Amino acid sequence: MDVACGGGRHSRFFAERGHPVLAMDRDISKLGEVAGIEGVTGVEADLEYIAPFEAAGENFAGIVVTNYRGVNLVKVLASNLRSGGVLIYETFAVGNERFGKPSSPDFLLKPDELLKECLAENLTVIAYEFGDVDLPKPTTRQRICALKMAEDQHPVLPGYQNPD
Repeated sequence: MDVACGGGRHSRFFAERGHPVLAMDRDISKLGEVAGIEGVTGVEADLEYIAPFEAAGENFAGIVVTNYRGVNLVKVLASNLRSGGVLIYETFAVGNERFGKPSSPDFLLKPDELLKECLAENLTVIAYEFGDVDLPKPTTRQRICALKMAEDQHPVLPGYQNPD
């Protein structure tokens, strides 16, 4: 699922690699030609409500969100991930007001907000970043990649050695 898909760059990326994609946005017309790619299904929905996610009625192997902040969105997305599913989420954070828009606190993540929300949903964090980036333009961002593990699974982290 590509949440707040905009023009569909992530939808295109995954569809061209053979993955079915549900592309969601409040204005699906921006998908343009991406909507015609085999395997891409566009859904126009107000992402501020849980209903569009419930209506999707699927457990997704992967969910991507960029440049969008929704209240309680991580909780809703975690419930839509299947066991072993991956959440990739990147958006603007406090500090971005130095670089321009978005600058309203309503659209900026608080320090470590993504990390805390993923941990609260028992997602296994694979990677997390919070800070300034220069490309494609200077911004302050939070980025996270997290897995939804089955109850009986334990993550194997690179370089980890069991102390037993």
